[in-house]
Amino acid sequence: MAKQNWKGSALLAPVPAVLVSCGNGEKDNLITIGWTGIVCTQPPKLYISVRPERFSYELIKQSKEFCVNLPTAEMARAVDWCGVRSGRDYDKFAEMKLTKADSFAVNCKSVAECPLTLECKVDSIVPLGSHDMFIADIVNVAVDESLLDENGRLMLEKANLLAYAHGDYFTLGKKIGDFGFSVRKKRNLKRYRK
Repeated sequence: MAKQNWKGSALLAPVPAVLVSCGNGEKDNLITIGWTGIVCTQPPKLYISVRPERFSYELIKQSKEFCVNLPTAEMARAVDWCGVRSGRDYDKFAEMKLTKADSFAVNCKSVAECPLTLECKVDSIVPLGSHDMFIADIVNVAVDESLLDENGRLMLEKANLLAYAHGDYFTLGKKIGDFGFSVRKKRNLKRYRK
């Protein structure tokens, strides 16, 4: 396979396209974030990177709380719109007809239409250049009950989550394995060879 040599860039893909909700109840906002991910398992922590000039930046910096709402593919228009419009000019919840829901462990609202919400409290802010990284503790996870099987196991594959890759939105594809499938005994691998 021949490869070209390009200069370093932010070309990690796919990434989740999430709706981050923030605010204090008086002024609530949504911001679309693609620069997010888990940074630690114990304690559970994630990050979001936000440009300081964005309206949500000050809301998060002041409250030290936010929610990472995982949207479905059906919400792609709302996710895109919330990423190109400013909360200085619009009530994004109202414009996109999204429902504000009370969170369990933080004061900011979550998005009721999103099947999974990670409620976060900011631990630190790291200036990086174009973006500042908010590192946060995940203090609660709210899960739509329709994603749980009869044993309470999360079946996230049923959520039809949205992904983002180099300027385009995608749905997640067919499951091709699960963690550890490559080292299981061969008799269990048959189901992954379809």
